[in-house]
Amino acid sequence: MNQMTTIATAGKGDISLFLCGDVMTARGIDQILPYSVDPMLHEPYATSALDYLRLAERAHGAIPRPVDFSYIWGDALAEWARFAPDLCIANLETSLTTRDDWQRGKGIHYRMHPANVPVLAAAGFDCCVLANNHVLDWGVAGLAETLHALNRAGIKTAGAGRDIAEAEAPAVMATGSGRVLVFAFGTQSSGIVADWEASAVQPGVNLLADLSAATLRRIAAKVKAARRPGDVVVASIHWGGNWGYAVPAAHREFAHGLIDQCAVDAVHGHSSHHPLGIEVYRGRPILYGCGDFINDYEGISGHEAYRGDLSLMYFLKIDPAGGRLSRLWMVPMQMRRFRLQRASAQDTRWLCEMLDRESRPFGSRVVAGADGELDLRW
Repeated sequence: MNQMTTIATAGKGDISLFLCGDVMTARGIDQILPYSVDPMLHEPYATSALDYLRLAERAHGAIPRPVDFSYIWGDALAEWARFAPDLCIANLETSLTTRDDWQRGKGIHYRMHPANVPVLAAAGFDCCVLANNHVLDWGVAGLAETLHALNRAGIKTAGAGRDIAEAEAPAVMATGSGRVLVFAFGTQSSGIVADWEASAVQPGVNLLADLSAATLRRIAAKVKAARRPGDVVVASIHWGGNWGYAVPAAHREFAHGLIDQCAVDAVHGHSSHHPLGIEVYRGRPILYGCGDFINDYEGISGHEAYRGDLSLMYFLKIDPAGGRLSRLWMVPMQMRRFRLQRASAQDTRWLCEMLDRESRPFGSRVVAGADGELDLRW
């Protein structure tokens, strides 16, 4: 499909979505917000969350403390205002808790003080996906506190719950052009602990045992039971490792199956610390890996070739009548002093070339658009 033709004929009834990868407002970022948890960490690399703040300051200068709840979003706020998406969906890769039941045997534990939940509201997040490898870093009680804090803030959740029924249930959100249903899943390949799987009697995450045909049939049944005519269905999935551009054949086959067999309209992949290639399959977008959106890795060395300091804001327009993608464009961002800023022209070109290279095998192209945006063509 030619994207330029699609844009010209896109109806006013399209549903516009903002999607992003991992939102990690824990550790160093939590320490600059109005409320902070005990900074003590149980990591082999650092003993205090303040260590990550010091690394960032050493790299790019002093960071004010405390900051207001909008500070960390920086230039992203203007982009949200400019594009005004109907809904904003993010993978929240941290627990919101003051609990101290850190999970032994796990190297990294993310948490943000639940009183800082307005930082998520400041971004306008309507739905936080929780099927990831950090939501239970501080135990079942930490998950319960996370769910409570998000619910009180009016932010929908998907992918984790007090039992398997809640973890499997979609987040259902209304727009002026129809409903959006977000189903969320996680896999052990992303680092999710097997014991975190929710059950009829145990809180946890919606963990997929495998990417088999049987798993697709179970998901298809859940989507069929919840979906109404005109709904747009998003499958958000935390899968794969942190680094590397290769998309496993099993991921591509499963993503196609979500569209073919489960009637999913968009696949929202995350876990990789950097963006991966994009495919449009049967008119439906597949974001194999959105990359980190915001984190406290500033000043940490290693894997520089992947440019983990750069991130993307993904904006999609989907026709609810047929579930097909009308347009997909991205705004490049960069973390500096724990704050998102627009990426430079040079870094934007780097992202464009990388995404175009990685998307070509899937039949997609990424080109430079207006105002420093990146446009997907297919």
